[in-house]
Amino acid sequence: MGIIARPIGYLLMWIYKLVGSYGIALIILTVLVKLVLYPLYAKQIKSSGDMAEMSERSQEIQRRYANDREKMNEEMQKLYAEVGFNPMSGCLPMLIQFPIIMGLFALLRNPMKYMPPGNLMIFANHESFLWIKDLAQPDMWILPIIAGVATFFAFSMNSAMNNMQPGASAGQAKAMNAIMKYFFPLSILWLARSYPAGLAIYWAGGQIIQIFFNIRINKIRKQMAEEKEHKKLVQRAEKEIARKRRARMKGSYQ
Repeated sequence: MGIIARPIGYLLMWIYKLVGSYGIALIILTVLVKLVLYPLYAKQIKSSGDMAEMSERSQEIQRRYANDREKMNEEMQKLYAEVGFNPMSGCLPMLIQFPIIMGLFALLRNPMKYMPPGNLMIFANHESFLWIKDLAQPDMWILPIIAGVATFFAFSMNSAMNNMQPGASAGQAKAMNAIMKYFFPLSILWLARSYPAGLAIYWAGGQIIQIFFNIRINKIRKQMAEEKEHKKLVQRAEKEIARKRRARMKGSYQ
């Protein structure tokens, strides 16, 4: 992860020199990373919109060919080609984000390994911030709880906004979301109690920003749904006008 962690380490040191606080520098770094990744979240909006549009048709294919897996896959591929949907388009943003997140975790867990040589960051890494006496040491409760709660709300909002993916039943999706909704935040809380407080600041800050991203994404999705519904109404109106025009023309020839 050095190829990712090292340039981010240089960026963190530059921010620290600018603001003079390691805690604030971590928060600014978190904001910058989330802003850079926002276009990937925007890409997921379109992907989930495509999935919602084809959800009913895909479920019908699954019901019709429930006992013929080969035929089901064939019909699903035809549906993907018809609507121009790429099944991997929703996964690609997460695949891109994963090494970035792992690089950040490696940097914040062992900042001296990936930062420029010098004594500046040796002392910065052990600075106090708010109630935290040493950012290089774990904060046992407050930050982990904030990180866990923020993760719970961010994950819950994301689950509520995402439509069921083709290929999974409603029961499967509901069960998986129910498990992850509570297990994942509890895992974050437990991990945050063992990692340096700087890592917990990054994760908690990132999840809080993600909540605002989700609010924005939800608004965009509603606008997309309204635009699609409006387009359907216009198309129906145009068809009705065309039908009446044909009927009038047919009557005038009789």
